[in-house]
Amino acid sequence: MNPLSGLLRYLALGLLLLTLAGCEETRFESPLGDNIETCDTRWKGLWLNPKGDDREAEGLFVDAECRLLVITQPEKGGPLKPVHVPLNFVHAGGKDYVVVADDQLKGLVDLDPPPAVTPKPARSYFFARYRLRGDRLEIYYADTQRIAKLLIDDKLRGTLSKTPGTLHAYVMGDRATMLDIVRRLPVFADKPGAVLARSTQSLEDYERDLLRRQRHDRR
Repeated sequence: MNPLSGLLRYLALGLLLLTLAGCEETRFESPLGDNIETCDTRWKGLWLNPKGDDREAEGLFVDAECRLLVITQPEKGGPLKPVHVPLNFVHAGGKDYVVVADDQLKGLVDLDPPPAVTPKPARSYFFARYRLRGDRLEIYYADTQRIAKLLIDDKLRGTLSKTPGTLHAYVMGDRATMLDIVRRLPVFADKPGAVLARSTQSLEDYERDLLRRQRHDRR
């Protein structure tokens, strides 16, 4: 699976991406440009999967200090355990992107080093494009199939690893190259892989209501 989508799904929704059948992912060698921010204040608040099970803990919360907290519940019926995941944001060419380093996902998603890359990088990055439409957050993931073709056609530099049911792409280049890639080439999916809806609840109210629904189910 795409670990960023897996993260955001674990993080946030319930579908995220395990969208692709099988295991597909794209990692990038460098961050996305030099103008990277640690906060987009429009993300503040509670975001939930509008199509999710309201008896399952799945969502994300961005607090007043702009820390993104993945909502997890180690034991159903027990207290929530928000997990901080550092995300970075890039705004370029009128579009918005989120960047996460793979080593920041430990404890949330099981990750091996990128295959077919020697020596193994100490860190690589996942990118996604996002769009805010009112109280809905659309997330567009890197399209690994499309990126694979760009690598094969020498429009991108990097490596591919393909086995039955898996496809891993690794795109090489420095920060400026990464920014040029997202500006010039169609590396993201045309349709959102996830859509989140902003909730008016506080995290505390969400937890209280979730636990009440879960207790009701056990009766």
